[in-house]
Amino acid sequence: MTAASLRARLLVLIVCVLAAVLVPLGFLSAQHTLEEVDELSDGRLAQAARTLEVLVDRIGVEQLRQQRAARLLVPSVSNHPQELTVQGRTFESEVGFQVFDRDGTLLLATENLAALPRTQATDGSYEDVRKGKYEWRVFTLIKEDDDIVIRAGERYDSRNEITRALWIEHGLPMLLGLPLMAYLVGWAIRRGMRPLDALAKALSRREPGSREPVHLRDAPTELQPVLAALNEQIGQLEEALERERRFSADVAHELRTPLASTMINLEDAMASARPDEAEAALQAARECLVSLARRTEQLLALARLEAGAAAGPRSRVDLSELALDVIEEMSALIGSGGVELSVELPDHQFVEGYGVALSALLRNLLENAFRHVPRGGHVELSIRQAGGEAVIEVVDDGPGIPAEKREAMFTRFQRGIDTQGSGYGLGLSIVQRAVELNGAQIRMLDRDDGASGLRVVVSLPTA
Repeated sequence: MTAASLRARLLVLIVCVLAAVLVPLGFLSAQHTLEEVDELSDGRLAQAARTLEVLVDRIGVEQLRQQRAARLLVPSVSNHPQELTVQGRTFESEVGFQVFDRDGTLLLATENLAALPRTQATDGSYEDVRKGKYEWRVFTLIKEDDDIVIRAGERYDSRNEITRALWIEHGLPMLLGLPLMAYLVGWAIRRGMRPLDALAKALSRREPGSREPVHLRDAPTELQPVLAALNEQIGQLEEALERERRFSADVAHELRTPLASTMINLEDAMASARPDEAEAALQAARECLVSLARRTEQLLALARLEAGAAAGPRSRVDLSELALDVIEEMSALIGSGGVELSVELPDHQFVEGYGVALSALLRNLLENAFRHVPRGGHVELSIRQAGGEAVIEVVDDGPGIPAEKREAMFTRFQRGIDTQGSGYGLGLSIVQRAVELNGAQIRMLDRDDGASGLRVVVSLPTA
């Protein structure tokens, strides 16, 4: 049933449930009705025997004996050989009675029971007696005072007819009703699943790359969570595809120049006949490769941050320890740049965030500061707690950024006009993404002392 449609599965399950409930109920109902019919028929036999008892009392037992002796035959209620027939059915022949005296002599009987032998039944008992091709249900009434036995009998034919009628009455509607019910249930399922058909049509008509959410008019309550989850997944998929397209464009844009420069320098080294020129070309090629490696590293870091691959769920991070690790990692750059770094850190400052993203944030803030500050300049890094937030502050005495251009600096490949060294305009993009991932805020401000330079402040919720 794995390949069956949802409609077929629902139809089969609903019909099976209905059959599992209705068939046993119909069977139990018919069985209970038959038991009631048997009790009613047995009661009718007992009532017929009591009625006959009254008639026998009025006639008198002695008179019945005299009539029998005079006729030398068994008196009967009907001496007509033809049975009464009404609408093709006989009724009189299906019931009858017998009257015996104390000696077991048959005093009175209907023709259909005249030859039925007497049994040793007790007073008020029922028994089944076979005579010829018929089986009779017989009730026995014993009158001890008059020493007579009255037996009232009914052929099982009438009861069997009632049984057949009841089974037909209970079974035929079910046999005819279940297919009709299956058809109606199938129609109801098809009508009830129209929203799914509408959803399938809406998805099939959707243009590739469309970011428009899927909407359905009068969507059922049960389908609304599905639509919400589907739209969320579509949005995430489109964002992932957009990141991939953007990353490909970034790589093509940023790696083309250093690769071309490297190839030119290598060709110059191979073509040069002088060793000093070849060595200079190789050194230039090496610098291009170093630049290419750093640029690739920044692009990959930005791609990881944009994909949200920041060490899984948020965790408890010590900003002071993280800052020391970043400074140790950048010691070569700090030592070779001729720029002084002063650090003011508390013993511990804990936040809830992504350690990888916070490391990228600190590293790129310091790198940008060092690349903008000329030789002999000064960079300050401080971490403190202000209210319920942890504040990271990086201050430099470089040329700074005009207030109207600071917002644009978070755009990719956007560089300041007075940048020192080989920046690529990706550092602040990485910082911006790290800020978003950690639920922080970033501001670019002027220095407090009014001197030239830039003050970058990042505020994060404390742990």
